[in-house]
Amino acid sequence: MRLLLAEDEKDLSHALVTILKHNNYSVDAVYNGVDALAYLQSQEYDGAVLDIMMPGMDGITVLQKIRAEGNTVPVLMLTAKSEINDRVLGLDSGADDYLGKPFAMKELLARIRSVTRRQSSGSQIVMDFGNISLNKKTFELSSADGSCRLANKEFQMLELLMMNPGQLISTDRFMEKIWGLDSEAEINVVWVYISYLRKKLAAVGAKVQIKAARNQGYSLEEQS
Repeated sequence: MRLLLAEDEKDLSHALVTILKHNNYSVDAVYNGVDALAYLQSQEYDGAVLDIMMPGMDGITVLQKIRAEGNTVPVLMLTAKSEINDRVLGLDSGADDYLGKPFAMKELLARIRSVTRRQSSGSQIVMDFGNISLNKKTFELSSADGSCRLANKEFQMLELLMMNPGQLISTDRFMEKIWGLDSEAEINVVWVYISYLRKKLAAVGAKVQIKAARNQGYSLEEQS
């Protein structure tokens, strides 16, 4: 399940990303409202966590803009403000829930599960391409010939490839989307995980392959 986290306190954001990824969420983190709006306009998410007080554009404005555009992504507002009027404004602007700081991590996870449940009930849980399927809840890769569970980053990489079949995805994009802009991981980690995925695709008898285009990136293609 893919989430957008918009929180301008970087230490808190890094901690939340770590915990969310540990709970098998794919997370894109941004630190201001302008970037939050751009990501929500250009990517598909299962849920978003928006801080109200952010530089560039506040979370309420971001929410109002995406709702005006018809974007129905479930949104949890996260803020230090706790006044009734602020909660009402957020909910009236289209927020699905509201959580004030400070909060317990268990409650945050429960709220995220709650606001995304509506989306999950009507969205595609299983992605298909060629003869393979990818379950976004269980991380299971399967075909008629077998199945296996993917590790978190393996799942995120294959999900990105399956969301863009036949399209080249650059190494830099993998790094940005999965390891994050602030990651200290070396860029060759992408090749390592591509290798892992190729072995697992072969293990389940997949009739698709991850093709490499020199100095350009990788794409998921059906075998001819």
